[in-house]
Amino acid sequence: MEKTTPETEYRALIQAGELKPDTDQAKAVAALERLHRELMNHSVIGSKSDGFTLSWPASLFRWLGSDKPAPQGIYLYGGVGRGKSMLMDLFYSVAPISSKRRVHFHEFMLDIHARLKEWHDLSVQKRAQHGSRIGDDDPLPSIARKIAREATLLCFDELQVTDIADAMVLTRLFDELFAQGVIVVATSNRPPDDLYKNGLNRQRFLPFIAQIKEKLDIIALDGPVDYRYNRLQGAQTYYFPINAETTVQLSATFFRLTDRRVEDRAKVPSETLNVQGRTLFVPKAARGVAVFSFKRLCANPLGPADYLAIARTYHTVIMVAIPQFNQENSDASKRFITFIDALYEYNVKFLCSAAVPLSSLYAEGGVNFEFERTISRLMEMQSEDYLTKGHGKVATD
Repeated sequence: MEKTTPETEYRALIQAGELKPDTDQAKAVAALERLHRELMNHSVIGSKSDGFTLSWPASLFRWLGSDKPAPQGIYLYGGVGRGKSMLMDLFYSVAPISSKRRVHFHEFMLDIHARLKEWHDLSVQKRAQHGSRIGDDDPLPSIARKIAREATLLCFDELQVTDIADAMVLTRLFDELFAQGVIVVATSNRPPDDLYKNGLNRQRFLPFIAQIKEKLDIIALDGPVDYRYNRLQGAQTYYFPINAETTVQLSATFFRLTDRRVEDRAKVPSETLNVQGRTLFVPKAARGVAVFSFKRLCANPLGPADYLAIARTYHTVIMVAIPQFNQENSDASKRFITFIDALYEYNVKFLCSAAVPLSSLYAEGGVNFEFERTISRLMEMQSEDYLTKGHGKVATD
């Protein structure tokens, strides 16, 4: 029986009619297949041997006598909708290694900054108790060692750098991760040389770009077909009123965007996001598409941090059952404005069902400026220009 690998999974999707042959995707799959086979013969953190799980850093294997380097990772980049995340998820699902982690790059960096804050909050005495040397002013080697013990294979979705705080730690952090034998697979909308483009103090970030180009196999997915836009093309993004018919239409769009069958609706997973130490529940999510009810996100006391976490994590958001707004639900309308602002800032595609047409979304006269702007943005978010934009906030000077 043929073993399950990225190539066998990719061929199966084509044979099932869920994917069409694509030259660029085939090249990426060949690279992922190479890495898959190298992982099968690589001593890694968390690999299983004789029923025991190993938890030593990969560097320890070299110290014990193996000078075999870690397999070269992969960096998949290209325009929106070319299948980068889909291929990485396919690879991750069959990767022959137990010590692995798949995470949105922004969420990973939030975790890094949380660990840095925790370290800085420790007293000198507590640092010593936690294994750091007294007077050691660089926490990144210790953080990198802990991450390496947690996962040998790190798969990052949507690697992009827009924050100077991220840019300033990435070079040293990844120096340590690569030294520990961590293997990286990443997707990005941008080639390495365009990361943090025009960012503040970018010259200090350039060594990270050099690391990426040295340690990872750079693969472009720049085929002519935007599969994500093709799935949205011709579909409505704003459905009204809220009834069985519009619910069915919106549901069908979700399954088309996520390459899932409608009859498998019970198998669509939920997810959770960590927002400043709190857990935000995502009822349904698949392949970068999340589904929420209006009530869950706007009738509950959520705020900008929650909405930004959603906008950074998902390229498409579906919201169901938006009511008509008036003075009685003004608090919910303010949260809705904040939510749409967050999605717009990160070029998130937005589909929804609502009680009334967009022009009547606010029932009473005297609509304030903020809600007028929201209606304007919702109209723009239905345009072809917006729908073909890549996901993410672009760094500026």
